[in-house]
Amino acid sequence: MAIENATENPCQGCGACCFYSENWPRFTTEDDAELDLIPLEYVNARQSGMRCDGDRCSALSGKIGVATSCAIYAIRPEVCRACMPGDAECTMARRRHGLPVLAVES
Repeated sequence: MAIENATENPCQGCGACCFYSENWPRFTTEDDAELDLIPLEYVNARQSGMRCDGDRCSALSGKIGVATSCAIYAIRPEVCRACMPGDAECTMARRRHGLPVLAVES
């Protein structure tokens, strides 16, 4: 499910966490059945995480801070699902790209 409006989902206008580190999009708690769903062209050579071009996840498209999307959003790894708008990881990634920090709703 893609959300078109960045005000509904700030991630669609960001993508910073997907362009942070080649070591970030790693596989951790996924079982073999979940990993088998991810197309091989997006998996790194060690099969330990997502393939990256530099620090950018190969499944990410678009321009950071403007409009982005994930080619495998519905089947993305747990580390991607765990990063939430405004949390510590989000804040760290956004700062790296010079983007303002998101306010966390209470």
